[in-house]
Amino acid sequence: MAKPTVGRIVHYTSRATGEPVCRAAIITEVGAYPPGISDGDKANIAVPVSVTVFLPDTTFHDCVMQSEIGREGGTWHWPEREES
Repeated sequence: MAKPTVGRIVHYTSRATGEPVCRAAIITEVGAYPPGISDGDKANIAVPVSVTVFLPDTTFHDCVMQSEIGREGGTWHWPEREES
């Protein structure tokens, strides 16, 4: 299983009443394992993450330029990959 990292795109399933709806989301923070979890058990327990969910009424910015090196404000870049 892939290791969750900040900036990865994921799907979030809503907890709203009625039919669950799958939404696009991005990981904004990776939490820590609960205290007392052994290293051997960590492979079988998912680490909690915080996500920002993109809903149909979310504000978007268009014409955003890519900036891999300078990473100026108002630009985008590919997320760093963390080796597992």
